[in-house]
Amino acid sequence: MTPAEKLLWKLLRHRRLRGWKFRRQKAIGVYIADFYCHELRLIVELDGDVHSTPRQSAHDENRDFDLNFLGIEVLRIPNRQLYEDPGSILTRIVQSEGKIAPATSPLSPAGEGDRG
Repeated sequence: MTPAEKLLWKLLRHRRLRGWKFRRQKAIGVYIADFYCHELRLIVELDGDVHSTPRQSAHDENRDFDLNFLGIEVLRIPNRQLYEDPGSILTRIVQSEGKIAPATSPLSPAGEGDRG
């Protein structure tokens, strides 16, 4: 894990945020999510500087579109924002509750019963 991922994991692990279970490095279809909460149908992605390049931004946009199609919200957080104000990140996660309706697509995230 990157230093930013270690910091966020410390805040999310063991159901520390409202009792929600987050998994790290969760496979969803062909993608690997930094953090995933099935209850919220939410992926939290931490973005370093590489995500500001045009090529990576386009890739991220396509990836987010695919995941949204599956009924999963993607919350992108710049690493520096996490370091500067981790509380605001937790608030954004809490505010995401209920924004995405349950998926109606036959494609669902693989391995929901696996360990996290």
